[in-house]
Amino acid sequence: MSEKTHVLNGPSRDAHQEFEALVSRTKRQAYNLAYRMTGNRDDAEDLTQEAYLRAYRSFDKYNRSLPFENWLFRILSNLFVDGLRRKPKMAALSLNQPIPGADSDESFLPEVPDEESDPERLVLRDVMDERLQAALASLPKDFRTAVVLCDIEGLSYEEIARRMGTSIGTVRSRIHRGRTALRRAMMGAAPASRSRMVLEGASS
Repeated sequence: MSEKTHVLNGPSRDAHQEFEALVSRTKRQAYNLAYRMTGNRDDAEDLTQEAYLRAYRSFDKYNRSLPFENWLFRILSNLFVDGLRRKPKMAALSLNQPIPGADSDESFLPEVPDEESDPERLVLRDVMDERLQAALASLPKDFRTAVVLCDIEGLSYEEIARRMGTSIGTVRSRIHRGRTALRRAMMGAAPASRSRMVLEGASS
């Protein structure tokens, strides 16, 4: 059976319309998560499209009592981890160098108030997000995946270890070292124009 035929044999007309509405509501969040995982736009777009295709094929199994985003993001992260397992291991960066304020093992995903009525806060939020994207893109994929699954998806160490096919101890180490690297990258990123930061994120 071809992929096209498989897709056409998916949800009913009503379910198809429901799915289209859910895609419109979640596509930005899904792409942002994919971008944080992959570190570049092309791979993020491919990963997002594949996640929605998988979700569409299995939409009749989706439990409507649960948030669609949770179900979709689980599919997306599983696809990314599966792809990561099939690729050669990347050489890990040297992240053992201590930095000021790096003793804490708390998440370093900055929170900027989302106040749509305040233009200055909107600009600050966008700048912080661009700096964070660039910092995440600079991490080795194993570290980036662990940090994203923990700090963005909110998964437990046990669930991350299961998804990544490794031990809980390794997950803890990757998250700690990944957060340390993020702190270093964010502390070292001097304020810059939006265009410069976008270019830095794209070239990471």
